[in-house]
Amino acid sequence: MTARTRVAGAPVNYGIYQPTGAPVGPDELLAALARDGYTGVDSGPIGYLGTGETLARRLATAGIGLAGGWVDLRFADPAGFAEDLAQLDAALDVFTAAPVDDARFAPRPTLACPGNPGRMARPGTPTDLASALPAAAWPDFAARVQQAADRCRERGLEPVFHYHLGTDVETEAEADRLLELTDIAVCLDTGHLALAGGDPVAAVRRWAGRIGQVHLKDADLAAHARARAAGGGLMDVVAAGGFCALGRGDVDFAGVFAALDDIGYTGWLVVEQDAPEGGDLDRIRADQHDNRRWLEEALR
Repeated sequence: MTARTRVAGAPVNYGIYQPTGAPVGPDELLAALARDGYTGVDSGPIGYLGTGETLARRLATAGIGLAGGWVDLRFADPAGFAEDLAQLDAALDVFTAAPVDDARFAPRPTLACPGNPGRMARPGTPTDLASALPAAAWPDFAARVQQAADRCRERGLEPVFHYHLGTDVETEAEADRLLELTDIAVCLDTGHLALAGGDPVAAVRRWAGRIGQVHLKDADLAAHARARAAGGGLMDVVAAGGFCALGRGDVDFAGVFAALDDIGYTGWLVVEQDAPEGGDLDRIRADQHDNRRWLEEALR
């Protein structure tokens, strides 16, 4: 599988959620990724890595490719979605400025929903069904996802959709429903799926041919359960270590890698370990180094 994949890191691993005021600057982050053996990076918040020629020079200097980046749009809100298309266009401007040496590893616009307040407060298993998207709303919701996907393709980029804790598309069943109603590929995020009660290995096999990007994220089910039991929301789950270093949690990565190999997955493997804002940078840096070493061994 290693001949068909490249490994990227992500600003979220450093607790970076805003384009300015980050605890680690973009050049420092890219240099650290390159030292640790990563060959790509997720954009993080749009603008953090720069835009246009600044972004292109920065990536080229570091020898790092752009794997893509998160763009959330209000798919459940017709007026909000129309307003958010300008945000999508701005993100596509960033992605198309990045140098690409192999079309298989072009940036993937990672479409997603913004936070659903009910689910942000009660993320993952047990699922907050009271906050679920009504069945009657799905066709229009999916049509707007399709519209956004087509807009990406008009710019020469192939998007993926990222199901995510705390959003309208959180569970495996909800991801299945979206895939039924659209032609967009899915971003397989192992950690988010596990904490939402899904089975990442089974999902790889069921979604074969529809997986456009993979986010490798481990999940500590016990940490998640403790945070939920204490009344914690999504950021409390993150702070409690619900997304832990690779190999230290409950995701069956051996099964995931075997399944990805069986289906011939080609593309980015984005290592993610969501860190809280203001986290211990020494610990964060050590974890990202260890994540790359762990993955190198796991893929042998």
